[in-house]
Amino acid sequence: MSTPSVAGDEQAKPTLKRVMGPLLLLLFIVGDILGTGIYALTGQVAKQVGGVVWLPFVVAFAVALMTAFSYLELVTKYPKAAGAALYTHKAFGIHFVTFIVAFAVMCSGITSASTASRAFAANMANAFDLNLAGGFGITAVGLAFMALVAAINFRGVSESVKFNVVLTCVELSGLLIIIFIGLTAMSAGEGDVSRALEFKAAEDGGAFWPVIAGTTLAFFAMVGFEDSVNMAEECKDPVRHFPKVLLAGLVITGLIYVAVSVSAITLVPADKLGQGETPLLQVVQAGAPNFPLWVFAIITMFAVANSALINMLMASRLLYGMSNEHVLPALLGKVHAKRRTPYVAIGFTTLLAFGLITFVGEVPALGGTTALLLLCVFTVVNIAVLVLRRDPVGHEHFKTPSFLPVVGALSCAFLAGPWTGRDPLQYKVAGVLIGIGIALWVVTVLVNRATGQKPAEPAVVPSASE
Repeated sequence: MSTPSVAGDEQAKPTLKRVMGPLLLLLFIVGDILGTGIYALTGQVAKQVGGVVWLPFVVAFAVALMTAFSYLELVTKYPKAAGAALYTHKAFGIHFVTFIVAFAVMCSGITSASTASRAFAANMANAFDLNLAGGFGITAVGLAFMALVAAINFRGVSESVKFNVVLTCVELSGLLIIIFIGLTAMSAGEGDVSRALEFKAAEDGGAFWPVIAGTTLAFFAMVGFEDSVNMAEECKDPVRHFPKVLLAGLVITGLIYVAVSVSAITLVPADKLGQGETPLLQVVQAGAPNFPLWVFAIITMFAVANSALINMLMASRLLYGMSNEHVLPALLGKVHAKRRTPYVAIGFTTLLAFGLITFVGEVPALGGTTALLLLCVFTVVNIAVLVLRRDPVGHEHFKTPSFLPVVGALSCAFLAGPWTGRDPLQYKVAGVLIGIGIALWVVTVLVNRATGQKPAEPAVVPSASE
């Protein structure tokens, strides 16, 4: 229970501004799921499964959808910005576990954003035929881009989300171009639609494990919906809007992925599609050779820029939410009095991104590591929703059928395992990240002891509709 003075201080603190309605939230979710994954991973998935490149995306969609139902129950039950970390703490009450979950989610966002910033720099070099003096030039442009993302983030969530709307429309237009090119080619009798039903069998002749291996890659393209729960305190009515909007966003992106995959494999054989880092550019070259390729390169550049912006928004709001729960130092929860944005958290996450861009650079396993970390987090969230059924709240909220979290937890745990054919390097990278998290946890405990601050039990703030 808070003392009157503490309660007064809490009321005096600036709070996040509720500016996101259903449309902005939908565009945020669609823009977060779309992006680097589908633009870069289609070819890699084709290398695993052959022509049925669409199938791993469907399986990944099904697993993501089950987990999304768990998130829906939890975000409407506890409409706060801390997301998975809050749910973990409410369910298990172990501050160390809460911290590790929060750190894993934050790392997945910052790592994705850092990789996207370098991809942005590389695509800019290709689009404008720039000589960026090798790795140093790419790093410099990546750092400048990340600084711009931080400035937009600090300016305000309204500005950030509106900028996201523009970027989402751009990246969506790129995927619609691929779909249009594919449909036009099919109607003209070009390409080979039958390739979409060809499996690349494993050594034992089966198709199960290749599809699972492809799904571990495709799942990276489906993540992003979980970021939206960290924007709960900036939504006008999260309890009423989240269920319909989140499910609509997942369905829209799932359909787009299937259409893009079928279009791609129709025009480009699987072995060729899996070559290089620009699979969709190959589709444009094959289906519309007169289309200016530099235009599509710029669209790709904006797509990865959108991923970076949304992931940095998520990471800063996650730190803000955890600080308000006293699991992280109070400094990270400070809100700028004028801009009403968590400026210290924005600065901290940006510095971490600078470090990754400068000292880590492009690591091939980063995308898989991001998916690995989130699959582990999703397993915990699916279990937490069942545990928290014994914690009733005083307002109406969404409730998912009980079998979905069970199947979701089992599916996520299965896809995180080494039996899927996942690159062992991903486990090494994840292990290093978690090791850093443990070290930061020790530092946080020491700081809390020195300042007399103790982690508090999470307290849910009312939603906008209450």
